[in-house]
Amino acid sequence: MFHLITGGSGSGKSEYAENLVLSAGEGERIYVATMIPYGEEGRQRVERHRKLRAQKRFRTVECYTGLAKLSFPQNGIVLLECVSNLTANEMYETNGAHEQTVEAILRGIDSLRAQVKHLFVVTNEVFSDGITYDEEMMRYIAYLGAINCALAQRADRVTEVVCGIPVKIKEVS
Repeated sequence: MFHLITGGSGSGKSEYAENLVLSAGEGERIYVATMIPYGEEGRQRVERHRKLRAQKRFRTVECYTGLAKLSFPQNGIVLLECVSNLTANEMYETNGAHEQTVEAILRGIDSLRAQVKHLFVVTNEVFSDGITYDEEMMRYIAYLGAINCALAQRADRVTEVVCGIPVKIKEVS
């Protein structure tokens, strides 16, 4: 089962996704973290989150680029957090996919889907503010939009979390 969870910043989507994993039944809980911890504050934040997830029996795997190289057990229950960080990493990191970002991320998520029992993917809704940004930011938004649309098509379930309230967008039985 593949469930895509989206929402704006601070919407509660991450907590919602973690709770879905906790209720997904038996299997190894794996948290794929995509945020690169820049600076001391970033490292402290990551460490705090890692400790909180450990209490929930998550194994954390850090993956900033190259999602397709990951290998997990068939009984895995994977939470990928989040596609917006992964997109920026693939676009701008030295070992990233650069112009092939969309394809690399979709290939990686398809690989995860084929390996594990349940896959929960968190992404951000960054398209509704109506602001026109500089060319590079618009390229990032276009890539993330293409990825989100493709993931929504592939997903068995799509949920948008709005003000802490999950709103079902898609559910395939």
